Amino acid sequence: MARINEKSQGASQIEKLTDAPLEFVKEGQQFLAKCKKPDVKEYTKIVRAVGIGFVAVGVIGYAIKLVHIPIRYLIV
Repeated sequence: MARINEKSQGASQIEKLTDAPLEFVKEGQQFLAKCKKPDVKEYTKIVRAVGIGFVAVGVIGYAIKLVHIPIRYLIV
């Protein structure tokens, strides 16, 4: 009787391990079904925002580099 109980516990543990990935895939499919592609106006806003972010980070990095070049030569 104890062996049957051990087997059923093992089977339930395996089911728990396989249920999580299946549930994840199911929820992912539901999420993708609700998503929509952006229209042209929304896409251009996103591209513009990302472009401004790239430029801003580049300008900040370049400014920091320009400030540190003279400081480095003063220290050495």
